Amino acid sequence: MADLAAMRAQMETGKGFIAALDQSGGSTPKALALYGVDAAGYGSEEEMFAEIQNMRARIILAPDFTNQKVIGAILFERTLNEKINGTPVAEFLWGEKQIVPFLKIDKGLQDEADGVQLMKPMPGLDDVLKRAAGMGIFGTKERSVIHEANEAGIKAVVAQQFDVARQVCAAGLVPIVEPEVSIKSATKAEAEAIMRDAILAELDGLSDDQTVMLKLTLPSEANFFDVLADHPRVLRVVALSGGYSTDEACSLLSQNGKMIASFSRALTEGLLQQMSDDEFAAAIGSNIDKIYRASA
Repeated sequence: MADLAAMRAQMETGKGFIAALDQSGGSTPKALALYGVDAAGYGSEEEMFAEIQNMRARIILAPDFTNQKVIGAILFERTLNEKINGTPVAEFLWGEKQIVPFLKIDKGLQDEADGVQLMKPMPGLDDVLKRAAGMGIFGTKERSVIHEANEAGIKAVVAQQFDVARQVCAAGLVPIVEPEVSIKSATKAEAEAIMRDAILAELDGLSDDQTVMLKLTLPSEANFFDVLADHPRVLRVVALSGGYSTDEACSLLSQNGKMIASFSRALTEGLLQQMSDDEFAAAIGSNIDKIYRASA
């Protein structure tokens, strides 16, 4: 309980950002390709996940990956079975680095309908949440995608997100609600307005013992999500990089005073397996510093 209180305090007021290290089966090949690992370099799914785990471990063990700048990290479910220096990854993050661990729980996206992609069903979610809590996980993350300013579709996305969020809260964890608005959307600003209103309605319906975090696309209008950050049921609002380059994402983030980063691709931009340890440390250190300064 003391650890949970300390994690909550760090999430609520800590200076820094959340590292998204939750590349899953669908996103792993692209992440590895950008890291300089060609698909010919692994012959099975097991070998593929071993390669991405090696990348994650190298990032986590980097000298600048400390809670002075990185206050949380999101993990893929399979990562719960992995270890760093003989210690389970979630336990290592908090015990050795004082970085709050989160778990990605969604199973991917359904096909697009009404301008959005809902989450696929999550069978056995209660068991996953129980296991996660037992392994020291503080919270979860679940992602949907909004492609168009379709009111019915957006309301369906937000309703589904908060249904899952209430289930996560009941398990004693803090959910990160992530209804991503595509940066390629021709109606991005309009979609953000519809989504913000739908989120506010759901937040107003939460009880005093239900707290969520929000992970949102950097808005078309600076500080557009401040009203969400100020809501008493919201612990923190974090931003996804959404396909922007590291510099673009950091520039936009710096204009939003009540959001901190939760970047994945922008965090790993420019990292290569072939780098020496010193080269890798310098590259990840530079990315971490840029994202930290934009978050702060």
